[in-house]
Amino acid sequence: MNKPGFISAKPLSVLLGGAINDVFARQGFASRELVTRWAEIAGTEIAAHAQPLKIQWPRPVEGQPQEPATLVLRVEGPMALEIQHSSDVVLQRVNRFFGWNAVGRLALRQAPLSRPTRPKPRRGPDAQEVAKVAETLTSVADENLRTALARLGASIKRK
Repeated sequence: MNKPGFISAKPLSVLLGGAINDVFARQGFASRELVTRWAEIAGTEIAAHAQPLKIQWPRPVEGQPQEPATLVLRVEGPMALEIQHSSDVVLQRVNRFFGWNAVGRLALRQAPLSRPTRPKPRRGPDAQEVAKVAETLTSVADENLRTALARLGASIKRK
């Protein structure tokens, strides 16, 4: 009987890369980097209040040069005016990223940003509960190990 050959696990990004690229292509993005690297491209101040939604490319007209696209940004309500005033800076940064004059104007859509929710930091176990559990661990000689086991026990009891 033959042994199976070497099988390597592929990263999830490799497996989903094609599907994700297709989704971004439907929104007018040539690649996903404009969305994934938005904070680097636009700057942290702008990225904190705006996200790219899609790029709208005008239909080409025969015999005419290609018109630049419109970048549609989702912007938090109060910051829309500020980002509108700094639209020239945003356009320069986006076009610098592309390497050519791809985007000619911005369109702003006021809506809440979709931000990933950060988990709340867990608080440690109660000191009184740790002390109670530590009293039951008299058979453990090492002080550091006893303290660690007491914290673990208090954390388990809390749940």
